[in-house]
Amino acid sequence: MSLFFDAAWFDTRLRERGLDRAALAVASGLDRVELHRIFTNERAATAEELNAFATVLGADLLEVTLRSGVANRESDGVRGAEGRIESIEARLDAIDNWLKEFETCKKAVGE
Repeated sequence: MSLFFDAAWFDTRLRERGLDRAALAVASGLDRVELHRIFTNERAATAEELNAFATVLGADLLEVTLRSGVANRESDGVRGAEGRIESIEARLDAIDNWLKEFETCKKAVGE
């Protein structure tokens, strides 16, 4: 599934805080290449990375997660009902996977 990462939203939030992508990379433990891969939809961010993004941006984790492409709500206007249903199912699968990863991380931190 191709995720939609809202790079413009992240860049705006970073600018508002006087930061840039390098600060986001450092805070999340990523090198700039891996952060770029997230920003260009080559890979999804992990639960730990999303949590770090939320902290750096001073934003709600759920909003950061949605802006990271886990739940892209945009429609391309071309797909029919079947395509939209497949897209919704894929997004739900991505959310389920993210929640499982998030819960695992929470348990590991709590132990």
